[in-house]
Parts: sequence; structure tokens; C-alpha cells
Amino acid sequence: MPGKGKIAQRPYSPEERKAMGEATGQLGEDTRDVYLNDVAYWQNIPARVWDYTIGGYQVIKKWLSYREEDLLGRSLKVSEVQEVTNMARRIGAILLLEPELDANYEAVKRSPYQWRA
Repeated sequence: MPGKGKIAQRPYSPEERKAMGEATGQLGEDTRDVYLNDVAYWQNIPARVWDYTIGGYQVIKKWLSYREEDLLGRSLKVSEVQEVTNMARRIGAILLLEPELDANYEAVKRSPYQWRA
């Protein structure tokens, strides 16, 4: 079974808060640093991005768990490391779109198209 890994939960730094602006509220009140090893890590993965689930599984955590060195028999490739960054960005974008997507869903739900028989 894959190991737990090292994840540091912390508040946003002033620089991160400034760079993210209003998005910090939508992405969670704190952030995570997710360690690949003792030296390399993904810095500032917002709480809601890290906690994002599909089918009951945390997406990024699950993806990483299947790529542990003991399971793969090798270290991650540079492209795989970059994929974690890309995945976090895509999840963040989905979360930032939530209010607009929810409003669109409600509007469509109120006025469905009436199909003729």
C-alpha cells in the first residue's frame, strides 16, 4: 500500500495571498506544500485543490499514490512532476468557475426546453 507522504498544511504567505487575490477565499483558507522528497515539493496547493475529490478519491493524492517509486520501480519523470502542477492548476480553475457554473445550471434548470412529440 502506498505511503502517506509528507504534506505541510500552512497559512498563505502574504506574497501568495497578494498574488491570488480574491481566489484565496474560493480555494480555501490555507494551503499545502506537498513533498516529492526531502528536497523537492509542490508549494502552495490550496486546500480545496488538494482536497478535491472525484468518486470519493482525492485526485492529486491518488494520482501520486500510484506513482510512488516503490510501486513504479523508478523515480518520477520530469513530465510526471509537471503533470501534478498542471493538474492542480486545472482543478483550481474548475473551483474558481463553480459560482458561474452553478448559476448557469440553475438558469437551465428553471427553463428546460419542451420537446414536441
